[in-house]
Amino acid sequence: RGRTCARIVEQALRLGYRHVDTAQIYDNEREVGEGLRASGVKRVDVFVTTKVWTTHFMAKDLERSAKESLARLRMTEVDLLLLHWPNPQVPLAETLGALARVRQAGLARHIGVSNFSVALIEEAVATCPEPLACDQVEYHPYLDQADVIEACARQGMAFVAYSPIAKGRVKSDCALARIGDRYRKTAAQVCLRWLVQQNVAAIPRTSKLERLQENIDIFDFELSDQDMREISAMAGAGAC
Repeated sequence: RGRTCARIVEQALRLGYRHVDTAQIYDNEREVGEGLRASGVKRVDVFVTTKVWTTHFMAKDLERSAKESLARLRMTEVDLLLLHWPNPQVPLAETLGALARVRQAGLARHIGVSNFSVALIEEAVATCPEPLACDQVEYHPYLDQADVIEACARQGMAFVAYSPIAKGRVKSDCALARIGDRYRKTAAQVCLRWLVQQNVAAIPRTSKLERLQENIDIFDFELSDQDMREISAMAGAGAC
């Protein structure tokens, strides 16, 4: 949050990052906008995602909440607006109808969901008047999300992984480090590369400037099929 967030966003964009993920509940939309403007990168070249919190899922609240996010970001539209978590207290059809109207009003280029199960994905796709672009879900080598990934593919939705390095746990994983040694890469870089090779969009989070370069230096090597299988088999086992 605060100036640290703005500096991280600014530097990330200067290094070549082009997707910035934020949310109302993170309380940093204002700083994300500041960092983008300070970077010198054109707005049209950056994909900005934000998320509506569950307390704003009623039809009368959602559009107002989205406009408040845009005001904090100082933007006329976001590239992607997500429902942050399922909220069983509000009918999904009501929330998705309001989300669709936000897109139709030109406040978001794309809309989607986050933390939706397979059953909720199927219900959402069948209910929403507008196409859903993605489901953003926690995913890393220790958490199997094969069913959700398959459901997204079946529905033509992208799968976006948050906490892709398991909140730092992968950094001390000896199996990932061993694989990384063969490529002269860190365990975290191996993990991010594993995601990329599954056509998963990974959104690593960091508050350290020095980590930005490490996280983006993953496009000059390719994991073998054996490496991919070994990493995928870690689900449920935890770090070594």
